[in-house]
Amino acid sequence: MTIFVGLAFAVVLVAALGGRLANLGSVELHGKPAIIGALALQLLIVTIAPHAFRDAVASAIHVASYALAIAFVYANRHLPNLWISALGGASNFLAIVVNGGTMPASRTALAAAGLHPLAHQFDNSGAVTHARLALLGDVFSFPKWFPLANVFSVGDVLLLIGAAAMLAGICGCPRFPALDRLLRRNRATADETAATDARVAIQSTSAANGQGSTSR
Repeated sequence: MTIFVGLAFAVVLVAALGGRLANLGSVELHGKPAIIGALALQLLIVTIAPHAFRDAVASAIHVASYALAIAFVYANRHLPNLWISALGGASNFLAIVVNGGTMPASRTALAAAGLHPLAHQFDNSGAVTHARLALLGDVFSFPKWFPLANVFSVGDVLLLIGAAAMLAGICGCPRFPALDRLLRRNRATADETAATDARVAIQSTSAANGQGSTSR
């Protein structure tokens, strides 16, 4: 829920900076089934059926959801500034994988947010004994008096910054010319990279077809 609120705030911020949200209608997203699958798996183990699976199975599903999200990000690497969100997602994924499928959370952060583990329920984020890469885990928190009290990681922060930067790159920020020029330059670089990938793919396909014709 916190992530979705953050995304909504990013949209409002870009609009306040003069961004043209109508530009979002021209964005072509690839790999939609991957991100839909990732969200569905997250909802399944966290909200819909948190008691339905053994911890080992739920942990595997949790890791799989991140793998699908990574596939979606890679498929849309042409989008401007998406690399920032990719870095945040990779940070979270690494912390989850090395801790057996659970995002390690600071006990101090959990207490500050008023969160307590529930028995017989999978915790996608929780205190892990002898956690590895603990600094990449959920070490920050919104206090328990906050309406959306929760814990979050540096990866989550990068995810939201990246989402805002991507939206700004697509929609522009005409009220801040210097920022707008920077974002447009990043978008041009991303477009050039995508065009290069497309040319390489076409050349590879042509070469393969040529070899096939020669062999016949």
